[in-house]
Amino acid sequence: MNMKLIVAILVTTAMPVYAQAQDRNPVVTAARRVVEIISRDPAKIETYCAVGKLSVQIEDANGAKDKKTADVLTEKMKRLEKQLGPEYLSLMYGLQTIDPESDDGVEIDAMLKPLDRPCALE
Repeated sequence: MNMKLIVAILVTTAMPVYAQAQDRNPVVTAARRVVEIISRDPAKIETYCAVGKLSVQIEDANGAKDKKTADVLTEKMKRLEKQLGPEYLSLMYGLQTIDPESDDGVEIDAMLKPLDRPCALE
């Protein structure tokens, strides 16, 4: 068999497998991109930390059955999330489709953990 033909066949059959392995879950790819974007910008890190704090406050308000406070905090959080950019919003939407206990969920959690470190210092 012609060597060029063999190489062409191998490349043709390997490319879809490689592409699938690279982007097996678009949410994982989105998480990677969000971490890059936020970690490079001190203002976005500060906003990310503020979103995390609001999330805890919303949980507390919901636990206390204080819907009014939870609604106010949720609106504030939505405004801050918009400041983090469309990639972040897309990731948050995509996370709703991911089981946190799945391999992808665990991987995404591990990717996001470094963003939480500066928040602990505040």
